[in-house]
Amino acid sequence: MMRFLIARSMDVEKAAKMFVQWQKWRDTMVPNGRIDESEIEDELEARKIYLQGLSRNGHSVMIVKGSKHFPAKDQVQFKKYVVYALDKTISSAFQGREIGNEKLIGILDLQQISYKNIDPRGLITGFQFLQAYYPERLAKCYILNMPRFFISVWRMVSRFLEKVTLEKIVIVSNEEERKSMIEEIGEEVLPAEYGGKGKLIALQDAVLPHLDG
Repeated sequence: MMRFLIARSMDVEKAAKMFVQWQKWRDTMVPNGRIDESEIEDELEARKIYLQGLSRNGHSVMIVKGSKHFPAKDQVQFKKYVVYALDKTISSAFQGREIGNEKLIGILDLQQISYKNIDPRGLITGFQFLQAYYPERLAKCYILNMPRFFISVWRMVSRFLEKVTLEKIVIVSNEEERKSMIEEIGEEVLPAEYGGKGKLIALQDAVLPHLDG
């Protein structure tokens, strides 16, 4: 409940309402407690999200490659895929069991994206799910390699984000910001293409012993 209270500025009534809405949504979206990979095969096939382990602060690190994403034809499957990705990413930070304060760091890499990859609806869905159903789970989101033509898209998406969410988003535009990102996350976790020493691990290939074992 503390995450919901923080998200609603310690207003008990608003936090309670948010919690009830989350419960109803969760029962509808994830009736079996988890999304089975057989429900999201088309989305998984793109291999566009990577789960890299934990940052220096113990936050799960998720990388999204925008160039591998295309607007979904099946919105229900896409939403389930977002839930699967967020659930698995957050679960990777559990130390034996969930404490409730586990967070994630997201990296959205826009390198080599084209107009075919642009999906404002998908971006809004992802961030709105984080805001409404995963309160206080986002530690920080880094956006890399944003091309000029994407700026207007991002301005539109930003209108749907809460102030507290926007404050956690860093559009990396210079070497100093890139070094700061590497420092916060850690070289061991980041792949070489982002200045680290790790390897990319596709979301579905990441093994979480407490879930898969």
